[in-house]
Amino acid sequence: MAKAKPLTKAQIVEELAKKLNMTKKDVNNFLAAYNELIYKNVKKAKELTVPGLGKFYVTKTKKRKGRNPSTGETITIPAKNVVKFKVAKAAKDAIIPPKKKK
Repeated sequence: MAKAKPLTKAQIVEELAKKLNMTKKDVNNFLAAYNELIYKNVKKAKELTVPGLGKFYVTKTKKRKGRNPSTGETITIPAKNVVKFKVAKAAKDAIIPPKKKK
């Protein structure tokens, strides 16, 4: 069985434009504004919940030891902030239905 390819941005815009009876330009502008809103709020508040989809949040990693793959030299990887995403239960259940209990 062939693996389905992920949708491109153009395909997403086209699908939403058809479904919502909007122009592709309007949908594209909406997606750009939506992404900008998420980026700003995660940066400022350190977390943002997108209802039905999940939660973006910023967390700090600890300083750790690593290895340079080309030289084998041991290096220290500094602590840093990273953005993570936790999928909402509703989204998880829609994609992978929970197993029925016997």
